[in-house]
Amino acid sequence: MTVSVKTNRSLVRQVIDEAAKEYELDTAALKERLDLTNRTEQEEIELALHEALNHITMDQPNWTFLAARLYLRQLYAHAANNRQYNQQEKYGDFYKLIRQLTDKGIYSSDLIDSYSRQEIEEAASAIVPERDHLFTYIGLFLLADRYLARDHDRNLYELPQERFMMVAMYLMKDEKKEKRLNLVKEAYWALSHLYMTVATPTLANAGKSFGQLSSCFIDTVEDSLDGIYLNNWDTARLSKDGGGVGLYFGKVRALGSDIKKFKGNSSGVVPWIRLINDTAVSVDQLGQRQGAIAVYLDVFHKDIMNGFLDLKTNNGDERRKAHDIFTGVTVPDLFMEKLQEVDKSGRSIGEWHTFCPHEIKQIMGWKDENGNSLGLEDFYDEKEQKYFAEKYHEAVHHPLLPRKTYRAMDIMARIMISQLETGTPFLFYRDEANRQNPNKHVAGKGRTSIYCSNLCTEIAQNMSATAILKEYEDEEGNVVIIRKPGDFVVCNLSSINLAKAVPADVLERLIRIQVRMLDNVIDLNAISVRQAEKTNKRYRGIGLGTFGWHHLLALEGIHWESEEAVQYADTLYEDIAYYTIQSSMELAKEKGVYREFTGSEWETGRYFDRKGYSSERWNQLRADTAKIGMRNGWLMAVAPNSSTAKIGGSTDGIDPIYSVEYAEEKKNFKFKVTAPDLDHITYNYYRRARHQINQVWSIKQNAARQRHIDQAISFNFYVKHDIKAKDLFQLHLEAWKQGLKTTYYVRSTSQAEQEECEACHS
Repeated sequence: MTVSVKTNRSLVRQVIDEAAKEYELDTAALKERLDLTNRTEQEEIELALHEALNHITMDQPNWTFLAARLYLRQLYAHAANNRQYNQQEKYGDFYKLIRQLTDKGIYSSDLIDSYSRQEIEEAASAIVPERDHLFTYIGLFLLADRYLARDHDRNLYELPQERFMMVAMYLMKDEKKEKRLNLVKEAYWALSHLYMTVATPTLANAGKSFGQLSSCFIDTVEDSLDGIYLNNWDTARLSKDGGGVGLYFGKVRALGSDIKKFKGNSSGVVPWIRLINDTAVSVDQLGQRQGAIAVYLDVFHKDIMNGFLDLKTNNGDERRKAHDIFTGVTVPDLFMEKLQEVDKSGRSIGEWHTFCPHEIKQIMGWKDENGNSLGLEDFYDEKEQKYFAEKYHEAVHHPLLPRKTYRAMDIMARIMISQLETGTPFLFYRDEANRQNPNKHVAGKGRTSIYCSNLCTEIAQNMSATAILKEYEDEEGNVVIIRKPGDFVVCNLSSINLAKAVPADVLERLIRIQVRMLDNVIDLNAISVRQAEKTNKRYRGIGLGTFGWHHLLALEGIHWESEEAVQYADTLYEDIAYYTIQSSMELAKEKGVYREFTGSEWETGRYFDRKGYSSERWNQLRADTAKIGMRNGWLMAVAPNSSTAKIGGSTDGIDPIYSVEYAEEKKNFKFKVTAPDLDHITYNYYRRARHQINQVWSIKQNAARQRHIDQAISFNFYVKHDIKAKDLFQLHLEAWKQGLKTTYYVRSTSQAEQEECEACHS
């Protein structure tokens, strides 16, 4: 027993001494405390880990790495015990792990069926256990708690580098065999160095026998009883599998509209949204959290002021509330222009008219080339021709068309009141999103392709409603419903860790493998809603994003509130865009183009014209994409990246830090966290945190970034709780003027931190 204690002591002290030397930590007091009594190794680790976590402060941030090393010892011990190998080996037999978890039904049999034992062992030989030392404590804790594979009794089997290798092998399993293992090793290189992360569903589910790989989905709700209830069914199935959902309700008739020509019978959108709210609560995500659903409505919809903007507020009739969903408002340029109309005293006087979409279709008689009725929501404004504005004014001047009229600023005031109380609604600038869409050719000139964004406001892809064509009884007596699938958007996400990849100068190599991984997700995915799967393969849209922006600025010695930061965003994201487009073009040469490439702005070159790309490298890439094609219809989207950014040891998305030092608290843990790579130099660039920063600088940075992103960006406003209405309005106005497509939460200092949709963390 004495020998065992000494051995345990030497192992724990070895961990402490190695970390102390590497990070210049004074661990004398910690070791002295450990010497006081005899403990088992696990007891010593628990005590040392507790002490290390308590030492994490602004002045001593690197204790997080010692805490991570100690926690690793625990993970190694648990895995070795459950898999029955010597824990001094740290990592056990990878092939045996795959066999064990496949037999238990945790892993899918795809890996054993796809790879030979020799190939699996060759992949295993590329695993580098020392890369576990890159993790901070919170990053390792989150990875172990939420993502590493366990058996049905929650016993740990998988270790961090095995999860990365599992993701790499699964995403590359259908590649050509002669180069497959090289691609596996390249994907593992990218993941294990923490140069990138894959989205939460991919990180959690790749290689497993359950769950899908995509982050979130967007659907258009048809204005019919069948359409509304079938959408609810689709939403429930996606939510069950862990996907976040964005829903566009702008086609659903308003309160008081007619049903089958019986006037005044429609109850409007609010009851249907409450139904979706109940779905979000009752159909939870893989048993871990309630569903995450955002509902969008147009600012010209008659129900916007009749309950929609009050869905989440605490005042009013609780029977017309939906506290568990998130709201978004789609805003045309014309509305923003109306907000700026003032009288001589400076008072806003712009009028805004709202309509029922059903009544618009009944009375205005607008048709597409196939004779289908069109509404206001089906048009958007180009810079050279104002398609939406023309239709809006035509509707305003129609003498028989019912409407509700408000002062535009009164609507905006209600939006801002809700934002300061609840953080929502998100805003979607519909004209800019459609103008910048490289695949607008599918809908036709001036016709809306993108009605709203997703739950986290970074996706902008073509949408359309699914419709029931007919219902009949087949020869066996089964009742068959035929649905015509609409464009049901799927978000496939992955993000670059800027603070690690940029200093290492690996962007070109990294993005090439990252785009391939994302493209493979499309073919490997098991999506329960068939029209979403069809849309996914029709456009092959992906969303390559970034996190660690504030971390990178601190490392580069650039202050957030500076023109230098704005210029850096412009330069860096242009490079990211170039490598991403180039990678998709190269994949198209190898695997073929996406189905709707012909006529797209990728083919015509219009995309490059709008972005102002005219250098020699861009001209060559433009020519190559026109000649060869593109593998993916959409390429870039910057997601929120909170939990996976912590796994990567960096800062959330493109946000400024929450604080230089703070307590990270969730349901099952609480401990201190400091800004990454914090020292006496980087502190100067972290010092001003979220709510201290002038938000105009954040808008400017995001505008520079948005120029190079073909989709959108999860962009939060951080404001003081006592911000004046005119100042918040000016921020929204500036965001619109600068060409942003979306804004996410308005996070005021009076609000509790909102729980974000973890599906979009990538």
